[in-house]
Amino acid sequence: MSQPLIVLDVVGLTPAMLGEHTPHLSRLASDGFACPLGTVFPAVTCTAQSTLLTGLLPRDHGVVANGWYERDLAEVFFWRQSNRLVAGERIYQAARQRDVSYTTAKLFWWYNMYAAVDWSVTPRPCYPADGRKIMDCYSHPEDLRDRLQAELGVFPLMRFWGPGADIQSSRWIADAAIRVLKWHRPSLSLVYLPHLDYNLQRLGPDDPAIADDLKAVDREAGRVIEAAREQGADVVVVSEYAITAVDRPVPINRVLREAGLLAVRREPTGWETLDPGASRAFAVADHQIAHIYVDDPADTGRVREVLEKTGGIERVLDGSDQAEFGIDHHRSGELVALAAAGAWFTYYFWLDDALAPDYARTVDIHRKPGYDPVELFLDPELTWPRLRVASRLLRKKLGFRYYMDVIGLDASLVRGSHGRLPSPGREHDEGPVLISSSPSIARDQVAMTDVKNLLLELQFGSAAGRR
Repeated sequence: MSQPLIVLDVVGLTPAMLGEHTPHLSRLASDGFACPLGTVFPAVTCTAQSTLLTGLLPRDHGVVANGWYERDLAEVFFWRQSNRLVAGERIYQAARQRDVSYTTAKLFWWYNMYAAVDWSVTPRPCYPADGRKIMDCYSHPEDLRDRLQAELGVFPLMRFWGPGADIQSSRWIADAAIRVLKWHRPSLSLVYLPHLDYNLQRLGPDDPAIADDLKAVDREAGRVIEAAREQGADVVVVSEYAITAVDRPVPINRVLREAGLLAVRREPTGWETLDPGASRAFAVADHQIAHIYVDDPADTGRVREVLEKTGGIERVLDGSDQAEFGIDHHRSGELVALAAAGAWFTYYFWLDDALAPDYARTVDIHRKPGYDPVELFLDPELTWPRLRVASRLLRKKLGFRYYMDVIGLDASLVRGSHGRLPSPGREHDEGPVLISSSPSIARDQVAMTDVKNLLLELQFGSAAGRR
């Protein structure tokens, strides 16, 4: 039989953050141990989580970023949820081979849908044909969603991402995790607490207000830790990356457009949309990395030359360079751009804000052909932004179509980003952390590719972890 285990993913947590503002997490480290966790490239959510659960690099599990370009469809897909996008054996599949009674709950970790687990919950709004967006979750089994939302209310999606993102979403997830622990007693519980991600990007890691965010997420983690202790379960806390200070947005697609490489389509509405299939080269921007897709191999040298002359880009990786970083996979771009320290990539491709597509001024993580942290801010140019939000929500409540155009186009607002690997010697400040309630698996440092086997060792003994 395996020892029950709860794995908490406290996004953005670093070794340096453990201290007076994190009493519950610090106590966990004192009972067991804490050490730097070597992240994977790129240091972004979907890639890191896939490595944590499979022990593989992106070249093997295939998750090269939070989104990528599907060449056959000529479309960019971001933040998709099917677990079938990930290759490789997951930790819970390996554990079930050792113990047929092994069960898993996967709560808000990414690629949640259709995962081979016993209980899962993930955000999944409903989109009626009239254009409305109704908040909801997807769960397996289906009645788990109904039972949780009957007790906790509808999952607060607008507190999970967007200008309103705050501790309420992590609190709902913690409440859900505690209930699933009591109702089902899983062998493994994977619990995602995203709260630090918000203000670390809005304000930057050096802002004094981050202390309050640390206290808030520590309280929620502490409640889950206490519930785990009541059941005699071990607890491991991981993070995915550190968020570092930035003050330089790099409009990489505008650079490619001005070089005559990126194509746009002028829509009948008057705005522009990216036309990736017609582009000689374009970028799928994701925090501090960008995949550059080049249609004709003969253009690759020119594209690389253009990018290497662009301020804010530290390095441009071709195929052999990508192999060095473990990201040489067919989903990767022909080139991958790495932002310089203090810089990050916007997805913006228009040259005139009056021609920006309608989704640019909304929270729309699926339609935008790249990651957009400006979604965390209400447009500062709006005179009465809260009133604007309220009027849009009233239209929604009355059953009308509504356009939640409350996001600005000023990328300079963003003060924190991630995706780069930590600077040598700065792992405590610029890298994630691993904390374990048990000292039996203590290490001075753990590579992200080793976490899967380390957790199996904790649950089943040292022989299992070496398999």
